Amino acid sequence: MRETLELSYLTAAEALAQFRAKTLSPVEYLRAVIERCERVNPKLNAFTYTFFERALELAKDAEARYVKGTNVRPLEGIPVVIKDLHPVEGEITTCGSRVLEGVRSEYTAPAVQRLFDAGAIMHARSTTPEYAHAGYTYSALWGVTRNPWNLDYSPGGSSGGAGAALASGMTALADGTDGGGSIRIPSSACGVVGYKPPFGRNPLNILPTNFELLLMIGPMARSVEDVRLMQNVMCGPHVADITTLRPKLEIPEALEGIEGWKIAYSPDLGYVQVDPEVQSNTLDCVAAFKELGCRVDEVDVGWNWGVLDAWQTHWESLSAALLGDIVGRYRYEEMNRFLVQTVQTGLTHSAEKLKKTEYVRTEMWKTLGPILEKYDVLICPTLAIPSVAAEHDPLDPGFEINGRRVDPYVGWYFTYQFNLLSQLPVMSVPSGFSSAGVPTGLQIVGRPYDDISVFRAAKAFEQVRPWRHHHPAI
Repeated sequence: MRETLELSYLTAAEALAQFRAKTLSPVEYLRAVIERCERVNPKLNAFTYTFFERALELAKDAEARYVKGTNVRPLEGIPVVIKDLHPVEGEITTCGSRVLEGVRSEYTAPAVQRLFDAGAIMHARSTTPEYAHAGYTYSALWGVTRNPWNLDYSPGGSSGGAGAALASGMTALADGTDGGGSIRIPSSACGVVGYKPPFGRNPLNILPTNFELLLMIGPMARSVEDVRLMQNVMCGPHVADITTLRPKLEIPEALEGIEGWKIAYSPDLGYVQVDPEVQSNTLDCVAAFKELGCRVDEVDVGWNWGVLDAWQTHWESLSAALLGDIVGRYRYEEMNRFLVQTVQTGLTHSAEKLKKTEYVRTEMWKTLGPILEKYDVLICPTLAIPSVAAEHDPLDPGFEINGRRVDPYVGWYFTYQFNLLSQLPVMSVPSGFSSAGVPTGLQIVGRPYDDISVFRAAKAFEQVRPWRHHHPAI
């Protein structure tokens, strides 16, 4: 029997190759992953519900398909954790809230169903803060989720359980949603890869509306290739979501290099305070792209804190629309106090104020658009700091970066800006480590709907700055 740790850290692509070669069984692989879950999840609290026995039965079915060599699907036998925000028919989906404790979903989100139809096996549900409202992961219902690199820190959020599970070898694949950075924040803090597809690329269908521009569903994994495999399964038009794009975009396996590219680099997007360790790791990424034969120029995006105000106005208004009735029906002590405050603030916004957030988006594009016309991609940090404390207070009046007071809720992200410009594809890849042992991340931002360029840049970067050999000592 091969070592559990070795098997649990295989990428999906590596496992699939070994399944096809019949040098590894999906059952053996899943057992190693389950053993890893049982060993480390008590320290991390990354899961709500687990389905180990059922998953093993599905792994046996996958094994039989490989033995017969027929009807083998793209993700056959690969373990995946599904976020506790995404409906799975017949399963409890709490959204991290006491309000939904014990409530079972009546349908499966289309992008999740596509993962199942491709042969991926759900062995657990990943934790999220209540109604995915935050960039850290804890809730009154499920408790605190911790970062496997340093248990004092958060794995990020709102797909924090997914990031922690990937980084600790408890799954090969995970899904996430991203309305302000909820895929990219945990990807950065946990040292994994996360992709926010452009609006309409993947069917959402987890809200009462499919027209919400801020929110996307996408893949998380430990390698760019695994993210590619997932994205090719999750994307494409779907009858349940009128906003999905036609035709389906297929990211090719063989991605061309990027020698000769021109890359724009912004250290701060014009206004964000950045931790020195994050700055240093980002500059190392700049050097890596130069090693690849790229020209890298620092650019002035020219944005300001009005961008944050626009995102918060939109987010608060969305929260009010989704949860206003719920907050009205339940005692406040049953819900996260900051989430309740967010909803209450959203209920005060006028239609005029909400509509004017589009003016901010338009102004943002007036400066970034010409840059992306001149350059192939833009790079910048994913987070301004490695992470926050596992029990971070989003109302902390003393929260600072570089001695300057910043917003403790989203003032440490470089992510929500690209939810306002949701047509841009963005990938977060690991950029290095902090002195606390917590990883840092780099965002690669593409032109509108130019997913392939983002994948090309990420793949090339991964080859010169490989991170697969780094694992947390947990």
